[in-house]
Amino acid sequence: METELRLTPEQVQTLQEARTRAKGILKAAKVAGFNGWTIGILAALTALFGLGSPVLLVLAVGMGVVARNEFRGRTLLRALDRAGPRLLARNQLGFMAFIVAYCVWSLVGAYTHPDADWALLQDLMGLEAGFVRDLVVTGYTAAILLTVLLVGLNARFYHRRSAMLAEYLASTPGWVVDLQRAAAVE
Repeated sequence: METELRLTPEQVQTLQEARTRAKGILKAAKVAGFNGWTIGILAALTALFGLGSPVLLVLAVGMGVVARNEFRGRTLLRALDRAGPRLLARNQLGFMAFIVAYCVWSLVGAYTHPDADWALLQDLMGLEAGFVRDLVVTGYTAAILLTVLLVGLNARFYHRRSAMLAEYLASTPGWVVDLQRAAAVE
């Protein structure tokens, strides 16, 4: 025998208010989903184009781990789990460190092991010696700066959701949180 659950008008209002207050937290779950798909696709493309390069394959695997963590963090956030924003913030910081390390490694390589094709390209185009290297250095330096800025802001965004989630859980009736968690699982 199945019983029908009926909510009072006050309970319905409490649910609606809780849903409104949870929007900032759940927005982070949408961001994590977008990040997960974007980084996952970039990881797949990096692996595809880097089949002959061990460095690019390592980069692709690292990006795959970051994408997986974004999806895991999204699931935790949707379940209103306090571990979600912490995982996502740490994941972004790790992603930042990974990309910056790759760029620094590439910068060192530009000076210590210059590509022989660079000299040929410079000669064919009548460019000054070192022009292509300087262009590569500028590109990697810009990538470092953009990574620190954009990924750093994303980590900060996730980190701020930790306090929002803690406040939300402290001020929301347990039965509402239980309903929301049950709905997130489905």
